[in-house]
Amino acid sequence: QVQLVESGGGLVQAGGSLRLSCAASGGIFSSYSMGWFRQAPGKEREFVAACSRRGGVTYYADSVKGRFTISRDNAKNTVYLQMNSLKPEDTAVYYCAARQGVATGRLDDYDYWGQGTQVTVSS
Repeated sequence: QVQLVESGGGLVQAGGSLRLSCAASGGIFSSYSMGWFRQAPGKEREFVAACSRRGGVTYYADSVKGRFTISRDNAKNTVYLQMNSLKPEDTAVYYCAARQGVATGRLDDYDYWGQGTQVTVSS
């Protein structure tokens, strides 16, 4: 069973950048596909990005495509989300998640979740 801990959230102005990290422990990190999801106040949790076990295949929500980049370092048991050109509508709690199957954008496919990190984008 893998444990996930996110970090790197904070307050940033619109147009700025943040890099989120998610450190994994307790499992064989390279055996998990990884995803990032987010949940804004009053809204359902939604898919942001996902990557395959080696990071060679990535998926993005249309709303972040071209602005966000998911990557992973299996030697460090960490997955990252580089967020550029941030917008106020990106404000949410961001969660990383892991699954042992192929990477997907479906929330229910993921078995393990972190506690989340808050990202706030001011206008």
